[in-house]
Amino acid sequence: MSLMEHGGGAHNRPVTAVAWASNSSTCPKDFNLISITEDGAAANFTRSFAMKAGYYLCYSKDMSGGMVVSDVQVISDKETVPHGYCYIPEHLEPRASVSKKKRVCVRMVPVGGVETAVLDIKLTAKTRRMLQHYTCLGDMHGYVMWCKKGPFSSPLPQAKPRSLSLDLRQLSLDQNPPPLPLRPSNAPPMPPGRKLSHRRSNLQLNDAVDKVVDSSNIYGISAIDGVPFTLHPKFKTQTNGMTPTNTLNNIRIKSVQDIENEYNYTFTVEENAAKRTTPLTTGSTS
Repeated sequence: MSLMEHGGGAHNRPVTAVAWASNSSTCPKDFNLISITEDGAAANFTRSFAMKAGYYLCYSKDMSGGMVVSDVQVISDKETVPHGYCYIPEHLEPRASVSKKKRVCVRMVPVGGVETAVLDIKLTAKTRRMLQHYTCLGDMHGYVMWCKKGPFSSPLPQAKPRSLSLDLRQLSLDQNPPPLPLRPSNAPPMPPGRKLSHRRSNLQLNDAVDKVVDSSNIYGISAIDGVPFTLHPKFKTQTNGMTPTNTLNNIRIKSVQDIENEYNYTFTVEENAAKRTTPLTTGSTS
């Protein structure tokens, strides 16, 4: 009889792996070794009657891997492995091997990708006995392999404990408040020797404050940071804010006739050049 896990919910847990094992010592951890068939016979697979050492079928229901067995098939050596299936692994003693005439292959899928999976695997001797609610997979080396499919129940995820002391420390009012950003009153002093307008002085002062506040962010640094800004002497205004009168006196307003006379062009050079090249072209064609 197949070894089932203790507990009422074990029957609804899906099979997550199937393998071959020589005995209980080579059987992987968390695997159940099927040593006896459902009708009481030894479930020791052997390659021939002369061999005393055989191998056993085992399966696991450990959900830590995140994969489940959605289907199991028994195929012969003349059949190809179906798409999406793979042969079950072998955990055998040295120099031991599994017969290749009949082989077991399984289909592995993520636990969240299906709603039904293989719930149990059993073996019977090669007789006409039927197992209720089980599907016959075929005979193999004197045994008949059965599997049971159905909806399965996944173990409930366990919530990770939270550190309350850390949350309480974050809410504590005894901690020192974060430093305040610099104000214009303690901004860096302006470099001497440069005469700037009042509006430009205010802009540069505010810009200096923003740079101090955003110094922790590398994306707040501009390519022109640190480049001084000054007005060309040509565009500087007088102290009283008025434009010099000599600059206005030099402005001359041109009429339409003045503009036409200044930019008039008769294309005389181009016409003379065209007249000189025309006889040469006519003579070459004749």
